[in-house]
Amino acid sequence: MKTTRVWGGRTLVYVDDLPLFGHIAFGVLDRGTNVLQVRATTLCPYNCVYCSVDAGPYSRRRLSEFVVDADWLLDWARLAYRLKNGEVVEALLDGVGEPPTHPEIARVVEELKGFVPRVAMETRGFTLTRQLVDRLWDAGLDRLNVSVDTLDPVKARWLTGVPWYRVEKVVEVVEYTVRETGVDVMLAPVWIPGVNDEDIVGVIEWGLRIGVGKRFPGFGVQKYEAHKYGRKVPGAREPSWREFYDYIHALEERFGVVLDYRKIDMGFRRAPRIPLIYRRGEVVDLHVRLPGWLRGEAIAVDPEERVVVTLVGVEDYTPRKVRARVVENQDGIYIAKPLD
Repeated sequence: MKTTRVWGGRTLVYVDDLPLFGHIAFGVLDRGTNVLQVRATTLCPYNCVYCSVDAGPYSRRRLSEFVVDADWLLDWARLAYRLKNGEVVEALLDGVGEPPTHPEIARVVEELKGFVPRVAMETRGFTLTRQLVDRLWDAGLDRLNVSVDTLDPVKARWLTGVPWYRVEKVVEVVEYTVRETGVDVMLAPVWIPGVNDEDIVGVIEWGLRIGVGKRFPGFGVQKYEAHKYGRKVPGAREPSWREFYDYIHALEERFGVVLDYRKIDMGFRRAPRIPLIYRRGEVVDLHVRLPGWLRGEAIAVDPEERVVVTLVGVEDYTPRKVRARVVENQDGIYIAKPLD
């Protein structure tokens, strides 16, 4: 494990010896389905105005960023596959960062395809190039989920929160992907009521025109949600689920495409979970290893180094032993509070 500094003094951790089960921001997540979430990096160059995880250079809550060694990540992904008895249909490269920023993302895709039927990746698109798309296609990538919220250049820069963002570049690389490779594209804009209502219409019209969704659904409109620790769009309100479904059902009737994910069968099913290590309320002995992902957190591991545990309510990141009580273990993501 190596550390350096990035973006206003944040710790950048190169992870090659920490367990990769147990943390929401990096590693391998199992939510009890036949999809594995594989999170290779937390780095993100954008500063999106609605970001639910406060990512990017101007984050106010992040204490550390993580980039996972490719071989180490793949070892843990294989372990997760075995612990789920091989009941995995897809590895999804997603996360609290921008997956294409990982320097070996194409090799990660290629080796995941060696034991998982299909591999998909989420991105906002600007970090893609034609050359990278070609490498991803050669590696076996099945699908790109591209989050494009508007085709208007000015609004796109405002929504991504960075002046250098050019949605025209994203349009070009998406069209190249559809035209020149077998990587499928799903366009996944976020609907923010009163902000990009008609922009969503434009994204759907563009996607239909270029032919997204050859093997998988071409669209996956997302609902804007104002998360407690994320960013909130100035002057915008979070729609109810009823409003959201009314909106996308109207678009379905207008364009004759399926947008409601409840109507889409991607082959996702419940599947055996990776066994939990700790129960809620259990008192455990842990080893603090380094500063946490967010302020007021530390990264700790169990004595057998099977899982990472997030210690909350701490300001001391000195390596040491602590006794703590587990307060959360949902989906194998462990959070604990020190008893000291």
